[in-house]
Amino acid sequence: MTNRRRKDRSAGGRGMLPYFCAVFLFLAVGIANLPAPSGAISETPAGVGIARAATGELLLPEPAVAGDLSVEEAIARRRSVRSFTGDPIALGDLSQLLWAAQGITGEEGFKRAAPSAGAKYPLEIFVAVGAVEDLEAGLYRYLPETHALLPVGDGDVRETLCGEALYQDWIEDASVVLMITAVYERTMQKYGDRGVRYVHIEVGAASENVYLEAESLGLGTTFVGAFSDEEVKKILGTDDVEPLGLMPVGVRAGS
Repeated sequence: MTNRRRKDRSAGGRGMLPYFCAVFLFLAVGIANLPAPSGAISETPAGVGIARAATGELLLPEPAVAGDLSVEEAIARRRSVRSFTGDPIALGDLSQLLWAAQGITGEEGFKRAAPSAGAKYPLEIFVAVGAVEDLEAGLYRYLPETHALLPVGDGDVRETLCGEALYQDWIEDASVVLMITAVYERTMQKYGDRGVRYVHIEVGAASENVYLEAESLGLGTTFVGAFSDEEVKKILGTDDVEPLGLMPVGVRAGS
């Protein structure tokens, strides 16, 4: 009797095995097809060596906070460079440049690389990418909170941008062009008309940071203020910001 019961139990266990396998397979397929949570990293698109978040942002490499060049040396060497080779720069270099302009430097995103009156942070940085390793040419908006790029336009716009800046050739020859824009209202809500002055002071602080970071990276840049505001707005595709400066950055010719 005992042996018979053991055989019956063994046969029953074998009969349940296909059922358990089917259930396991069903659950595995279902989990694999669940949507990614907000902010999760999805696969890198073909031809682009940069991680893309589920929101569409392109996550930049973490910026370094220490380098080989001292602040004093960078200040002493700083020059306006208007001659570029057109060679691509590294993605990490672009990350450093954007961080130097408006990157987060304090806890909870309250402090940034450039000072801002009342911590209103009116500046918005766009970048026209032409030649950056592992990044497609196009127009991007820098998002300091996530240290990421948001694609806002396809294709290389350097030539068009050059035409709207009185054909200053260095804009087209540079690897990238940082476009410093501002939302005046953010500062003026607190300081009234004097807020306009504070915004311009902030542009100066951010642009000097870019100068010094470019020097530290062995790159060159210059500040361009001569361009058609309205036409640059059309390139940006928005009326929400006021363009205040262009900073072409690239590998110096003859370096």
